[in-house]
Amino acid sequence: MASMKNALLGNRTLWRVLFALSVLAILVLATADTRFPLPSTPSDKLNHLLAFLELTLLARLGWPALQAFWLIPGLLAFGLAIEGVQANLPYRDFSLADLAADACGIGLGLLPWPIVREARKKGLRDSPNSV
Repeated sequence: MASMKNALLGNRTLWRVLFALSVLAILVLATADTRFPLPSTPSDKLNHLLAFLELTLLARLGWPALQAFWLIPGLLAFGLAIEGVQANLPYRDFSLADLAADACGIGLGLLPWPIVREARKKGLRDSPNSV
């Protein structure tokens, strides 16, 4: 069981593919016309927080050596880009509160989660599958 867990946590390709798919899904959801039913929570801010929490955790698992110094601006730039696109859509609005919710999600994702700590262990990072 432990070796399967280590293999899963050490599978950088899996986490990177999931990250890319999540970015695409978030882009679709963020730009979709709100007249159509979308999977959502009752709060738009909670949607933003959860989306960026997920992206942060996936990024940390996919690129465990990446420092927060690079991760935070990159994810915030993605959030700002989403807001910029939404500002140009007739059925969406630019919102600094959404960007703040993104930042909160990133902050929560940077907390010392045990699963991320496990993935950063030297044995996993140096394994042949971590390319």
